[in-house]
Amino acid sequence: MVRTTLSAAEARRVALAAQGFGRPLADTVSTRALNATIGRLGLLQIDSVNVFERSHYLPLFARLGAYDRSTLDRLTFRRSGPYTEYWAHEAAIVPRDDLRLFRWRMDALRERDAGPTRIDGVTRTATVRRELQALLRAEGPMPASAVEHESNVRRGPWWGWSDVKLGLEQMFRWGEVVSAGRSGFERVYALPEQVLPAGFLDAAPDRRTAVRDLVQRATRALGVGTRADVADYYRLRSDDTAAALADLTDAGVLLPVRVEGWREQAWMHADARVPRRVGADAVLSPFDPVVWFRRRAERMYGFHYRIEIYTPAPKRVFGYYVLPVLQDDRLVGRIDLKSDRQRGVLRVRTAWQEPGERLDAERLAETLRRTAAWQGLGAVEVTDRGTAAADVAGALGVSLVPHRSADDADAPAPVADAPAPDAGADTAALGD
Repeated sequence: MVRTTLSAAEARRVALAAQGFGRPLADTVSTRALNATIGRLGLLQIDSVNVFERSHYLPLFARLGAYDRSTLDRLTFRRSGPYTEYWAHEAAIVPRDDLRLFRWRMDALRERDAGPTRIDGVTRTATVRRELQALLRAEGPMPASAVEHESNVRRGPWWGWSDVKLGLEQMFRWGEVVSAGRSGFERVYALPEQVLPAGFLDAAPDRRTAVRDLVQRATRALGVGTRADVADYYRLRSDDTAAALADLTDAGVLLPVRVEGWREQAWMHADARVPRRVGADAVLSPFDPVVWFRRRAERMYGFHYRIEIYTPAPKRVFGYYVLPVLQDDRLVGRIDLKSDRQRGVLRVRTAWQEPGERLDAERLAETLRRTAAWQGLGAVEVTDRGTAAADVAGALGVSLVPHRSADDADAPAPVADAPAPDAGADTAALGD
């Protein structure tokens, strides 16, 4: 029977099942399982903050369990592997073949970046970009650090991008250079012909076709979502998304549905399941698709979420690097984690239960033990901050550690792959 309405709980279960939750965690995670999960999600968002763990590792751990991160590195960060990077949601790992779906975005960004509001930055780097193209053609792929020198002093109070890095990122946005993997965590840049098959980007579909394909992928990954949810997944324009939703509905790929408590029309992918239960225990990256669109997280889970790493320490409410706690189909709490590798300890710097939710401290304790083991850490330590701290410490069988003001002093790590202000801060790439 075709579903036309979903309860709020059914919508949560549809969404989590589509995201790969609800299956038992594996003792051994295969390369095939990693590839399948990335394929299900469509992308892994990259972020440089690593106070606990870099964000692109965490969605796979949340869904599959402990896996070898070096395997993911070999898959995603090698020069001519099955994955590459582009501005898909934000900076993200995507299947290499999907890069063609963003060719229209590359062309549109080039046109917009050269417009009146961006012309100073683009004009300033024109000579540098010509020199970079010649250098890459002569010497092959390289990171920005291999090109920068004393005359390209990093500038600015935060971004500090040199003209070399700025020029490379402009070219990356426009498809004039592409990712050739990473060295450490630094992106390596290459001319397209150095890492992609001949004519690869020239065979890209037109914008309407590409957007329709991206909308289909987004709805499959979301399970159910509003137009805004779907548009946000790949940062598409609302009008383009609306046209694609209509096309895919006419084709029977998507089903219009009404969700209890949602004011907006929603769509469910025809292949989506409506499970009776989703059993899940995970801590989620701030950049996990379950929570990365904050309006959806509030609507679906009643979870108001703002990352506080850029908030001055005295103004933080929940902590520096706070991860939502998923238990079954609810977001029941949030914890601030730090991997203290010198001491071999996973530090729970704050632990909070969501108002109106029931956080199962025993289940969270087991999740934390599993997380510490995956991080190669021997113990879990809980600081006495947050409404759930005492319960979590008790479930772990450890004593609470007094909070120290120095715990709040983390400085945000440089965001090496975010766009500098004069490179174009609107990574929504032609969103509304």
